[in-house]
Amino acid sequence: MESVKTAHSTLRLGKRSPAAFSGVLKLFKQSIVLIALVLLWEIAPRTGLVDAAFFPAFSEVIRALWNLILSGELFTHFLASIIRSFSGFALALLIAIPLGLLIGWYPLARQLLNPVLELFRNTAALALLPVFMLLLGIGETSKIAIVLFACTWPILLNTIAAVGSVDPLLIKAARSMNIKSFRLFLKVILPASVPTIFTGIRMAGTGAILVLIAAEMVGAKEGLGYLITYSQYNFQIPQMYAGILTIALLGLLINQVLSMLERKFSKWKQQVNE
Repeated sequence: MESVKTAHSTLRLGKRSPAAFSGVLKLFKQSIVLIALVLLWEIAPRTGLVDAAFFPAFSEVIRALWNLILSGELFTHFLASIIRSFSGFALALLIAIPLGLLIGWYPLARQLLNPVLELFRNTAALALLPVFMLLLGIGETSKIAIVLFACTWPILLNTIAAVGSVDPLLIKAARSMNIKSFRLFLKVILPASVPTIFTGIRMAGTGAILVLIAAEMVGAKEGLGYLITYSQYNFQIPQMYAGILTIALLGLLINQVLSMLERKFSKWKQQVNE
């Protein structure tokens, strides 16, 4: 009996080990280039390949980042940027998704508004930063407004495209069952549009941070953009790179969170593909 149990456990371990090895190998492949870049960042300033005064070693940047965390300064700037970007991003969601669904569902609305959409979609948000600052001042309102403007267009345009690209067979099948228009929209159009809408949301999430950082570099007294500019002016170069690294990690975190939400709201699509 003992030998049978041992054999069973050995078989189970044998089945698990290839899967575990495959997972480790996949993680290694995904991180090998990143590890190489970090090593190059550490070695290049120390060997004189680049000027250490302007491009400090990775360990020095991490030390500066840790000091900013301990002093609480990083949290202050981080919180200021997050509040501004989230406010503009949330407003863009509340405005762009309903408007995009409306324009995508009604052809007349799309025909009337298409020229305006094409005009503003090709206008860089940062090009309008002086306009926002003149109209709204250099306070919080102008920064939230520029994030709102930058986030609105990718969400709006992807939402319109999502509604327009729903499989016509799905719509015909639903209408053949005498489903009312509102229920058809709620049960068929909206779920089928979610993946494409989330593509726009992810683009907007990344854009929100980038545009805000640029705005904070121009007129702000706190925020990650201000931290980078202030560090540059005072020649605190490791601290400047620590701010840049924080922005990169923040962008990665936002993308991961939005990807998780996309998978959650698109479960039906994954089940169909399986």
